[in-house]
Amino acid sequence: MKYDFDHAAPRTGTYSYKWDQSEKLFGRADVLPLWVADMDFHPPKEVVDAIVQRAELGVYGYTIRPQEYYDAVSGWLMRRHGWDIRHEWITSSPGVVAALSLVVHAFTKPGDKVILQSPVYYPFYDVIRMNDCTLVENPLILNNNRYEIDFDLLERQAADGAKLMLLCSPHNPGGRVWTRDELARIGEICLRHGVLVVADEIHHDLVFRGSRHTPFASISESFAQNSFTCIAASKTFNLAGLQASSVIVPNDDLRRRYNYALKKFSLHMESYFGVSSVISSYTYGDEWLDQLLNYLQGNLDYLTGFMAERLPEVRVMKPDATYLVWMDCRDISADPAELKKLMYEEAGVAFNEGSTYGEPGKGWLRVNIACPRVLLAEALERFASAVRARKP
Repeated sequence: MKYDFDHAAPRTGTYSYKWDQSEKLFGRADVLPLWVADMDFHPPKEVVDAIVQRAELGVYGYTIRPQEYYDAVSGWLMRRHGWDIRHEWITSSPGVVAALSLVVHAFTKPGDKVILQSPVYYPFYDVIRMNDCTLVENPLILNNNRYEIDFDLLERQAADGAKLMLLCSPHNPGGRVWTRDELARIGEICLRHGVLVVADEIHHDLVFRGSRHTPFASISESFAQNSFTCIAASKTFNLAGLQASSVIVPNDDLRRRYNYALKKFSLHMESYFGVSSVISSYTYGDEWLDQLLNYLQGNLDYLTGFMAERLPEVRVMKPDATYLVWMDCRDISADPAELKKLMYEEAGVAFNEGSTYGEPGKGWLRVNIACPRVLLAEALERFASAVRARKP
């Protein structure tokens, strides 16, 4: 491999949200952090070079999106996902969660119903509740350790006056890549009942062999006109701290109203380093991403093999996408406090505790495998040893 994912620069002492808070959050400075969804890998060299060159200019003023930005975003979506978009559809946001919140703010009023599919990434709950909307849960159905959609319930909920649906595609934490048919059924239900779809597709590039992501808005013109698609280079290339996301809105009126909200909260100015990182990532990042996916596949195979051998009572939900692995630990404990004690105090590891993703997540843990394999192996060994130490 051209790129080395087995070694990562130490991140302790770099103001890292993931690495510099272990004692504060978990009570021990030596906890291995495999929780928050950023990677421990360097981005492609071309991206680093672009950011360094930008820094060396020495004047960090207000920044615009040049034509190269639009070319890079549209080129990437066509090349990697077969979605042909127009440049004028592209707007921005500091982050995908900010975009979700802006859409909820701009297209609802207090008390309006917003649908999400639980368990799901916890900020989905926040952007609904903190905009004073009514949260409507469409729980996913767990079938043979894989999530499916309850379409009958979704139909009833959409018909009951919901204004928006927040769609996590690919799904976090379950890792499902929704099929084209599944997405089409969602789209048809939402069109029938006048429900806008806000698709968080931030993990769209991180799809494993055997699966293919379908952009929701690419399925039909009517879906495109009834949706927002939120993407970012941040998850794909490990650039979350640069605060640069793209929002694709084909509907002119929806885009105008979204941009009004963006300006209302003065979030319309671009990140000085973010613009360069997006351009360089989407222009030069294909080979790096292909090799990253191979490495992540190896990490996923390692984790599933380890659990089958050492902790068969833990049921691993094998993801189609993302570098996040959802593990059913209810045979160890369904008590969130007990799982935290096991992780932080006894094992010295930090995975994500599942109840933060909603009631269906109790007894589950989410593991970030985007790290050197030796680190993943140590964390899993610590966890398995702590579980075994509890056995009489």
